[in-house]
Amino acid sequence: MLQSTEGAGLLLLAPAKLNLTLEVLGKRSDGFHQIRSVLQTVELWDSIYMESKPTGVDFHCSRPNLENPENLVLRVVEKLKRTQDSKGVSIRLHKVIPEAAGLGGGSSDAAVTLKGLDYLWRTDLGQERLSDIAGELSSDAPFFLVGGTAHADGRGETIIPLPPLPTHWAVILMPDISVPHPKTARLYGSLTPEHYTQGEHTTRLVDELTANRATSNITELLFNVFESVAFQIYPGLLKYREYFKQAGELPVHIAGSGPALFTITPDKERAKNIYNSLKKEKLEVYLARTGN
Repeated sequence: MLQSTEGAGLLLLAPAKLNLTLEVLGKRSDGFHQIRSVLQTVELWDSIYMESKPTGVDFHCSRPNLENPENLVLRVVEKLKRTQDSKGVSIRLHKVIPEAAGLGGGSSDAAVTLKGLDYLWRTDLGQERLSDIAGELSSDAPFFLVGGTAHADGRGETIIPLPPLPTHWAVILMPDISVPHPKTARLYGSLTPEHYTQGEHTTRLVDELTANRATSNITELLFNVFESVAFQIYPGLLKYREYFKQAGELPVHIAGSGPALFTITPDKERAKNIYNSLKKEKLEVYLARTGN
């Protein structure tokens, strides 16, 4: 999260994320799935401007369909107002990260709002309590309190920072396809024990990052369990993977729970060429540097 003051308020940037690995180890007794993942923030940002006010909550979003009580930004505000009822806030959210894409935009917005309100309202909750609140809202939200490169465990809420990935460039494609609801539950529900792993893909990448060896070979280390079922869940997604393959000879992966697709390379010019090729096809595509 980047933070600056503008007059009496705060301007905050909420980054997207990529799952460089995403493994499911099995189903837990609480109904969630046990996962292991390496997460990476990228410089594709939503922006949030917030300003304290005497009372009440004003919320405006550049995408009006997101101005509803289920928006994680408003759920953060409601959680904190239970202990800070006398305080108000005005929040303006400008969305850039595609919705329901697997890029963590909603979770990032929530985490950044949580940190911003903690600062603005002087609640001084501390990192552990902030992480607990974030985890109650979304499995991805605790990661965005840390950002950079990190290892996620549990259902995704246990975050261990890792040495930063050397600068890479991600080309991210958002397909124009229908997304089933609830998509993440559909994906998890499509997995069988044959899809489960022991965390070996994540361990391999963590070892490479820890030893500072994760450079040009990172494309060989990426893994996402949902790639085994996503192309059946998302009709038409295969066509977009073919667009990607035609644009550049790099492996193409699902971003989180999808349906966004991405490829990643340390070669900026190569990434730009792929990006430009996809833009010529009138596709929704983004070029983003990895962030620390």
